[in-house]
Amino acid sequence: MIFFASILQSYKNFSAITNPIEQQQFIYICTMLYQKVNYDDVLEKLIRDALKEDIGIGDLSTLSTIDAHAMGKAQLKIKEDGVLAGIEVAKKIFQMLEPTANLEILMHDGDNMLYGDVAFRVEAHVHTILKAERLVLNCMQRMSGIATLTRKYADLLKGYHTKILDTRKTTPNFRLLEKRAVHIGGGTNHRFGLYDMIMLKDNHIDYCGGIKNAINHVAAFVRREGLIIDVEMEARSTKDVQEIVDFGKGIVTRIMLDNFTPTAIAAVLPIINGAFQTEASGGINLSNIVAFASTGVDYVSVGALIHQARSLDLSLKAMIV
Repeated sequence: MIFFASILQSYKNFSAITNPIEQQQFIYICTMLYQKVNYDDVLEKLIRDALKEDIGIGDLSTLSTIDAHAMGKAQLKIKEDGVLAGIEVAKKIFQMLEPTANLEILMHDGDNMLYGDVAFRVEAHVHTILKAERLVLNCMQRMSGIATLTRKYADLLKGYHTKILDTRKTTPNFRLLEKRAVHIGGGTNHRFGLYDMIMLKDNHIDYCGGIKNAINHVAAFVRREGLIIDVEMEARSTKDVQEIVDFGKGIVTRIMLDNFTPTAIAAVLPIINGAFQTEASGGINLSNIVAFASTGVDYVSVGALIHQARSLDLSLKAMIV
């Protein structure tokens, strides 16, 4: 994160570390701790906003039929095979509505699920169960669909050096959980937003007047702000790759090979010669991802992990004794 990197630069413990490897380890550990805190805060806000959107002035159906003190049980039933995701989110939703809600967790995020499985059972006030029902299902169905599709891609990459990345092609205000689902499915999260990486794509480069100008501007910005941050730059041709190699060393971290065919990627990797991380992007799908991985490229980014995933069928059913 840019904000977090700026804090690190002035943090006394960090300034006392002189070994570059130890510095990177320190940054990694602190960043993970920051993201953990940030994840919890953002998740709570997401849940509060979603409950407010759904409940409004009150759950009138439940208020009109169920005694406010009535207790009940329900279970989350799996109605479609896939990869389960969102258990921890469901637990958070129930316990934000009712801290004493009791969840019996029977399956975990990342588990393979089969039709007929039961993922969890919950015991709480009936009002709580019915208020939480739709939000729990919406989150878990969407997350499980993304995790299932991601697992299909990740399984194809087993044995290859290449890792699969998601993108920012996400649902507004739901990115947190969509990217979490990618992680659960076995993918790697790319940048979360515009603030945690410098990523120069075609429009940035064109508005800036070319690759060399863009690199020079980034170098000046990073020095001025005292940032430790990854810089990725898009290449649209072999000429672009050569220019980034010539002018980007020590500034650019990763070269994005946008809309390159596997053959074209194989041709430019010797030019890059391991001096930069490499990422293939554009038109990558289940039918051709192995061809891209076979080139030895470090990463492939696939927006389809999220924007083409289909929600899976789950249901929350009352348990009546």
